Amino acid sequence: MAPAPSTLREIDAHTVLVGLLGDPVRHSLSPAMHNAALAELGLNWVYLALPAPTHRLEVVLQGLEAVDCRGLNVTIPHKQAVAPLCSQLSPLAERLGAVNTLCRQASGGWLGTNTDVEGFLDPLRHGSSSSSPNPWADRQAVVLGCGGSARAVVAGLANLGLASIQLAGRRADALQAFQTSCANWAPQLQTLCWPEPGHASAGPLAKGYSEAFTEALSTASLIVNTTPVGMASAQARALNGPCPLRAEQLAHLSPEATVYDLIYTPRPTPLLQAAAARGCRTIDGLEMLVQQGAAALRLWSQRSDVPVDAMRRAAEAALATDPG
Repeated sequence: MAPAPSTLREIDAHTVLVGLLGDPVRHSLSPAMHNAALAELGLNWVYLALPAPTHRLEVVLQGLEAVDCRGLNVTIPHKQAVAPLCSQLSPLAERLGAVNTLCRQASGGWLGTNTDVEGFLDPLRHGSSSSSPNPWADRQAVVLGCGGSARAVVAGLANLGLASIQLAGRRADALQAFQTSCANWAPQLQTLCWPEPGHASAGPLAKGYSEAFTEALSTASLIVNTTPVGMASAQARALNGPCPLRAEQLAHLSPEATVYDLIYTPRPTPLLQAAAARGCRTIDGLEMLVQQGAAALRLWSQRSDVPVDAMRRAAEAALATDPG
């Protein structure tokens, strides 16, 4: 008799290990949603959150391969650092320079790939009320932040055929490096300095930067926050403040725009609360988490019947129990 969907199989000598590498990982919803899916699929697998400090990452990967771990998700801060430790990269991961999923290869080593792009795109492709086959074609987007998550976002937006993608960040050197690395596959990407009052980058040109930034916000059909600003963590709030956009910047958002925050704690985030008050459609990062996880589980299990609904319910239940 198959186990109840919400019940893990008893761990035994045949149990297959999959998991999440990051630092920290204690807060992650991934174990709840993956273990719910594994139980529903009837697989004798267990998914664990595995803390891995950066200076021990290579040793951790070698050890997990040695104990026959089937696959891994990778989160902050390892998405770029893990790429050179893979024996092979998928074309997408190689292009992005960022890996969020590892599959153990029969020949040895790890195949690194990226399911963040698929996870990010799903709500945009399936949540629009437009009857157009591609409602995002020829639109404009603003992406806040230029870290590892922003690479997956820009790749996804390039696939949607947006006419313009404005990447906003606080460091001109990081923006330039990002644009250079993406030039071959995201030619519509432009960079936009995003200085804040008192920030080191806010010099004589700050007013011009501010005007360009607010103009980009006012004409954008999609704004995506890839920064940790607004996350439900006392440390994050102390370092970053409650919302990535100031009130005068939020006032430039079109009520017709969609605002997508990769953060999902709290729900809604301060940015999404403010955007909803403007009349904007809002999306948080929980569905992206669910969809990228489901894509990874399909790769590891080679099964197409991954129960996405069960993963979503488990993630929502875990979030309600411990919202950060």
